Amino acid sequence: MEDTIESQRDVCCDVCDANTRVAGYGNQFGSLQALWGYGSAHDGERYRVHLCETCFFGALAYLRQERRIASLFDEEQVDKDIGFGLIARDDLFGES
Repeated sequence: MEDTIESQRDVCCDVCDANTRVAGYGNQFGSLQALWGYGSAHDGERYRVHLCETCFFGALAYLRQERRIASLFDEEQVDKDIGFGLIARDDLFGES
């Protein structure tokens, strides 16, 4: 059986280049990723962007704003922004 060695490399934010390591807690970052498949304009391309907490929530705010603009003149105005992208809260151990 092979011994598994866990690497503790630093992850830097791809936007602002800040180190995402939090003392005593390891790397704390979000990711934006895509794998484009057959038929897409970017077939076979793979993307992954690491984001620090500040840049992640800045990007999320930008996407929320784009969503608001896209539905600005919709007949039915529903607040879709509450919890936009949020899939769990108080999930400190990733159990959800």
